[in-house]
This record gives sequence, structure tokens and C-alpha cells, in this order.
Amino acid sequence: MKIVIVGTSYPYRGGIAAFTDRLATEFVKEGIDIEVVTFKLQYPSFLFPGKTQYSDAKAPAGFYIERKINSISPLNWIKAGKEIRKKNPDIVIFTYWMSFFAPCFGKIARVIKRRCNARCIGLIHNMIPHEKSVLDKMFAPYFVKAMDGFVALSQSVLDDVASLDKQGKPKCMVPHPLYDHYGEIMKRNEALKHLDLDPNYRYCLFFGLVRAYKGLDLLIDAFADERLRKNDVKLIVAGEFYDDEKPYLEQIKKHNLEDFIIIENQYISDDNVKYYFNVADIVVQPYKSATQSGVTQIAYHFEKPMLVTNVGGLGEIIPDGKVGYVVEPKPSSIADALVDFFENGRFDAFVEGVRDEKQTYQWSNMTAAIKKLL
Repeated sequence: MKIVIVGTSYPYRGGIAAFTDRLATEFVKEGIDIEVVTFKLQYPSFLFPGKTQYSDAKAPAGFYIERKINSISPLNWIKAGKEIRKKNPDIVIFTYWMSFFAPCFGKIARVIKRRCNARCIGLIHNMIPHEKSVLDKMFAPYFVKAMDGFVALSQSVLDDVASLDKQGKPKCMVPHPLYDHYGEIMKRNEALKHLDLDPNYRYCLFFGLVRAYKGLDLLIDAFADERLRKNDVKLIVAGEFYDDEKPYLEQIKKHNLEDFIIIENQYISDDNVKYYFNVADIVVQPYKSATQSGVTQIAYHFEKPMLVTNVGGLGEIIPDGKVGYVVEPKPSSIADALVDFFENGRFDAFVEGVRDEKQTYQWSNMTAAIKKLL
């Protein structure tokens, strides 16, 4: 079997690029002939809110990555489609996460299928973006019509796909597999020493790019609860701010939390991810909207309890009371759960639950679903 994955990949950074590369690695383990075709221009610089689009990690080994696609050049889309078609693949997987790429991916898929029996499968991280725009209704259907089937990472995303697919194409939901490539579980003291953190405190972790929909403001308000001060708890915010940092800093100052919230406003490199998760007592995702999140799958890998809000697909993969908490996206609900966690010593029981539950999220489940769609 020959498979080509089209989408973001190394040298680009971020969770979806990491997903692509980890999926390709799993196909290699299964003896599949796999190639990845990624962007030579992913976003024009003026559209990218961060400091850089590129990873400083080493290139993944075991498969070939070609940088072919210019996301804003229709002539390039035709050329890229023809070149992929020449590879005569059985499956072309398009990793889709926002409407900006719908015209590009839709056109490439149509060119591939003109004189090729390849099946085009949409692997959908988000069908409707967290931050909606007019492009969603204009562009997304064009992509959906070009696909032969779909794999979604949560039920809410599968429902969004179904609302746009008027032909009833094959589709399934497979939960986001583990992100197990960021290193191993290590002694907490070693991680604390590396990050120069006080071992006398317990730590909550908010991890990843900071955007409005992720609800950091809710978590800061929750952290103002005086009950948390009695438990020697600090919050680590580890990730680059894609929103203006100033309102968050003003909120921290308003609540007199400068000594209890640690801000690391930078993209956390792959080599450093393990330190932040190994010091965390609980990983908190106070999102206001969501589909699913790769952060939960990093937490599963490092066997950390989690608190998520009851939005999108987050609650689907966090059994409430077994591996952590599923709460309403309100500061009071978040605070109550954190107080319960620390005051009632839930850590050990939740870790056992995480160890049991993480077996569900194997990459072989994802590859099997894709081959079944074929």
C-alpha cells in the first residue's frame, strides 16, 4: 500500500505538524510505503501571529518529507496535485484544521483524482475553527466535496463534517492518539531543578499557545480563590501568547497573583516539553470552546491528572472522577475542582486512572480506521 499525507509537517512546528509526523511514523512501523507532502509556504508572514512558524527540533526519521505546496498559489496547487498523482498512491490523507487551506487542499485532491484511483481522506482536526470567519461557509464545502471519506478526532468534529457532507460519504471518529514522542516520565525533582522551580510548591500547568478561546482568563480568576493559597499551589503558563499578553498580566496584578503564577511566554521546544509535564501535579485546560486537544494526549503520556471544561470533545476522553475533572467553563467550577484535588489528595488515584485509560489511545487505532475507510 502507498500512502501520501498532505498537510503541515516538519520543518513547521505545532501540534498538528507533530500529529502528521507521528502518524507517518506509525505507518512506517506497519510496513506501509509513506510519504509526506508539506508546505513550502504555509502562511504568509503577515497572517501568522507567532514569532516563527518553524521548529528547531531534528527532522523525523524513517520517511520522506517534500516541501511542495504554496498555500496561496492556485498554479502551484495544480502542479502539486499532478506530482502527487504520479506517485500512484492508494490513499491521500489531507490533514485539515482550518478553512484557509480548503481551496488549496480541495484543488489538489481534484487534480489527483482526474487520472488516478487514489482515495482522498480528510483527517479532520477542526472542521469549523475555534475562531470562526466568513471563510468557513465559503471554503469548507469545497474541500468536503473533494474527499472520499473522513476521519474526525472527536464526535463534535464528526458532527460538523456531517453537516457539510451532503452525499453521506464514509466517516468515522477515532480519538486523538497519545503524543508519546516528547520524552519519558522522569523524577519530579530532576524536572524541578531543570526549570529552577521551588520543590515546596505544587503546580498546575496550562500548556500551549495562548488564545482567547483557551480560557486562561477563567483560570486566572479561579486561581484568585483564597483556598488555593492555603495549599501552596502555583500555576505555570507555558506557551507563546498569540493574544496580547497585557490584559492577562493586568488580571494577575488585579488579583495580587504575581507570586503564584509563572508566565513562560515562549514556544516550548520539543526537548523541553517533558520538564513542564513532569513537574505538573495536574494539567488544566479551561477552554471556552474546543473540539479535542493534543495537550490531553501529552498529559496521558506523562500520566498526569487533568481538569478540562465541558466543551466540544474534551469531556469525551477525560472520564470525570477517574482521571480528573470535567467542569463548567466558570472560574468558580474550576476553583472548586482544584481545591478538591489538592485538599483531598486525589493525585495517586487519578494517576492510576490515567494509566488505565491511556491504553485506549494507541496510534494503531488511527491507522486501522484509515485503512478500513479505503
